[in-house]
Amino acid sequence: MDIYIFGAKSIAIGVSRAIRTLKQEMNIVGFLVSSLENNPEELDGFPVRELGKASAEMDEREKRNVCVYIAVPEFLHKEIIYDLLEHGFVNYRAVDSGTEAKLMEKYFSRIKKFPSLHELPLGKEKAELTIYLAQFYKDKILEAPPALPDYVSSVLLGCSRNEDKELEKNADFCDNVGEQISSRNPDYCEMTAFYWVWKNRMNVVKDYVGICHYRRILDITEEDRQRMLENDVDVVLPFPMIHLPDICEHHTRYIREEEWQIMLQALKELYPDYADAYESIFSGSYFYNYNLVIAKKAVFENYCAWVFPLLFRTEELCIMKKIKRSARYLAYISESLLAFYFLYHKELRIYHTGRLLFT
Repeated sequence: MDIYIFGAKSIAIGVSRAIRTLKQEMNIVGFLVSSLENNPEELDGFPVRELGKASAEMDEREKRNVCVYIAVPEFLHKEIIYDLLEHGFVNYRAVDSGTEAKLMEKYFSRIKKFPSLHELPLGKEKAELTIYLAQFYKDKILEAPPALPDYVSSVLLGCSRNEDKELEKNADFCDNVGEQISSRNPDYCEMTAFYWVWKNRMNVVKDYVGICHYRRILDITEEDRQRMLENDVDVVLPFPMIHLPDICEHHTRYIREEEWQIMLQALKELYPDYADAYESIFSGSYFYNYNLVIAKKAVFENYCAWVFPLLFRTEELCIMKKIKRSARYLAYISESLLAFYFLYHKELRIYHTGRLLFT
């Protein structure tokens, strides 16, 4: 069967590689996008085509016989399905976050990279998890919020700027209590949750602590909790996303190069050993996105003790140099730094699970 992949970013690349590896009876003919603006004309060896132009060059029979895999964030699916049908593509499959997770788990298992938490043997004792769900006070309400386990507590972010105190009554915690950086949330985003948890909640953590988002969580089952202690898991991360030509594609999409260069200056200043490893790691394709993590207490503390001095120094240098800063620049930088840190620390026992998205 001939198939197109709709999308031209990391989700689409991952789906494409998984299909090529796992479903060799399928023939990928290229990627589809709504517009080539801000998209490449070629990706991972395949052409990238605008939907309208591809449709114009195909007859109705050809369009009925091709299958389109929709591999973009889920909030775009309805609009894309409408456009596909308008252009005569009636055979499509929407890849939601659960489907993507299962597909990428099988793919990474096949290529023997990024081992899955779900494949570890069960133990008798369940790990005690302490997970904090981060939500900005201006975030929209979910249409169908997920039922969350009792070990997940909500943290409302940016509370030092929030004037609607009714919102705070619905949260378990607010990020402007105790030692905190709540006022810096516009630049740090979910990192104010990392900081608040690190400085105020470590005393309640027994085994593992983690951060998820109100729209994105790591897929952890009760059986997975039986695997974590038994197998001495240090960290659980989402299956990585694939960026081309390398993971620098992520930060170049969101922040200015001068901001990134200032971060590198801070990295060399504070952590020369990490700076020496920069080229080898950032020339790779695998990237841990979205700042989602569950880690042993000590691992989480060590990470926070490493990343916040680096972010604070980057912020300080940006202010000193009086550069114009991108919106949420430190949050985007922190995503790259989380990937950098855990790709660097190969001695850690890191396992992976799906990243589930809610809309």
